[in-house]
Amino acid sequence: MGDASDARNWLELPPDVTASILSRLGAIEILSSAQDVCSQWRKICKDPSMWRSIDMRNSGEWDKDYVHEKMCFHAVDRSFGHLLDINIEYFGTDDLLLYIAERSVHLKRLRLFSCFGISDEGLSEATLKIPFLEELEIFIGPISKRAVETIGRSCPLLKSFKYNLQRCKGYVCDDEALAIAQTMPELRHLQLLGNGLTNEGLQAILDGCPHLEYLDLRQCFSVRLVGNLEKRCVERIKNLRHPSDPTHDFKFVAEDLDTWYNPSDCDEYD
Repeated sequence: MGDASDARNWLELPPDVTASILSRLGAIEILSSAQDVCSQWRKICKDPSMWRSIDMRNSGEWDKDYVHEKMCFHAVDRSFGHLLDINIEYFGTDDLLLYIAERSVHLKRLRLFSCFGISDEGLSEATLKIPFLEELEIFIGPISKRAVETIGRSCPLLKSFKYNLQRCKGYVCDDEALAIAQTMPELRHLQLLGNGLTNEGLQAILDGCPHLEYLDLRQCFSVRLVGNLEKRCVERIKNLRHPSDPTHDFKFVAEDLDTWYNPSDCDEYD
């Protein structure tokens, strides 16, 4: 009796309350189970307002990439052009990203976690179609200097850029830093965990991004924050994370990168 009563109470909640509860679920949970609970829940789950933010977080089951991608196409369709925020984890292709961009011109936030099926060309082509993007996060997905430049020039409103990598400790390259400095003048928040930039690249970022308030340089082992450069960072940046600062508050794996790649593996990123 108690179980039946509890179920009835859940179903009798006002639609706006039910929508608020369902919105806390990820898109995968909604499409695979929640919407099938009853006709009322299915109606709510089809409302475009439920799909202004799409969270495709998952446990990284690679054998389900096709299923998750198909769900994502469907979720984007349900937004009817009102999508503002999307998070994709462990799957995704150029076709999917372009589909999102073409149907979500007002997209403001895009997060790509371990989306190795998305290429430089695909990312560049998609960002050309989302000029209102304000926040972009890429984790463990190497992209070229040219792609970073395209992102910066195509998205002039970009205020937050998180480009976090897992590379070997000896990797050194200022290409991405220089591209950021040259094309992202409105940045307020920049996270470059594991990047290979040097002091030269950091100087360029400080010159090219005058509004920067947050700068995360954890595990950027080629940066040496000493002397005038350290003073400039401390005076300019309200929240500065040093290369040697701990990463325990970072939600994903961020161990010493020597444990992830052999030095010979780094050649592919040169």
